[in-house]
Amino acid sequence: MQERKHELLVVTGMSGAGRSTVGNALEDLGWYVVDNLPPQMLEPISELFGLTKTPNPRLAVVIDVRGGEFFSELSEYLHKLRNKVPDLRVLFLEATDSALVKRFESVRRPHPLQGDGTLLDGIGVERSALLSIREQADFVVDTSDLNIHQLSTKTAELFTADTAKKLSLTMMSFGFKHGLPADADHVADMRFLPNPFWDESLRPFNGEDAQVSDFVLSQVGAQEFITNYVDALKPVLAGYMRENKRYAMIAIGCTGGKHRSVAVVKRIAELLSELDDVAVSVKHRDLGKE
Repeated sequence: MQERKHELLVVTGMSGAGRSTVGNALEDLGWYVVDNLPPQMLEPISELFGLTKTPNPRLAVVIDVRGGEFFSELSEYLHKLRNKVPDLRVLFLEATDSALVKRFESVRRPHPLQGDGTLLDGIGVERSALLSIREQADFVVDTSDLNIHQLSTKTAELFTADTAKKLSLTMMSFGFKHGLPADADHVADMRFLPNPFWDESLRPFNGEDAQVSDFVLSQVGAQEFITNYVDALKPVLAGYMRENKRYAMIAIGCTGGKHRSVAVVKRIAELLSELDDVAVSVKHRDLGKE
């Protein structure tokens, strides 16, 4: 029987960050999902799945610290498989300590690495153990602000068949006063533009409203920045595609994430959507926050 080319997705990351939700969403998208597989079984199951008669077979494997001592060898096995499975990708899920603590407390379960310590102790040990895996990831998704339905939607955006061969690019606006996005690949700062917040007629509105957008984009330096930034991003995005990186996030910030960053993200997203191999989505992280 002739071996067939297939896609292999390894889903890993922090306990409590949403691996089960992603696994369920992938099954709904037609992926064959294997949960809690020891890393040593990655190559055998990949070879077996490559023999299937299913057109364009897609295998997702969830691997995490539940594998105990076996999990420590995941990084090594991923390096080996990269040369054998061209369509191998790694999805890493993470979340802030506070978000993870809240989730564990809501289900009243201990962290798998907690031992006799606290929840934060277990989270800290796991985060350190996963550093090398995170560095190898093709996709890093911060689920801190995502509920189950939003994470399922994000999974569909990344792994539906029609977007699998495109770079999935998220353009995110944010406010520096609320903190930097943990999973941003590039960050730009719009605080060099005048702040509409200080105009009482514009303050109640946001960057999605025409009066604010027109104000922001008409300021000295705004159009020059947008044009030059998009031109600078094009070779970067093309390089991501060549390196088989299929997900990236560009974060644009201002003070509160309500006016300048929102208007600029919207415009840059419009321009990047014209690229053939890029699927652009927009997220305004801090819109609506005080």
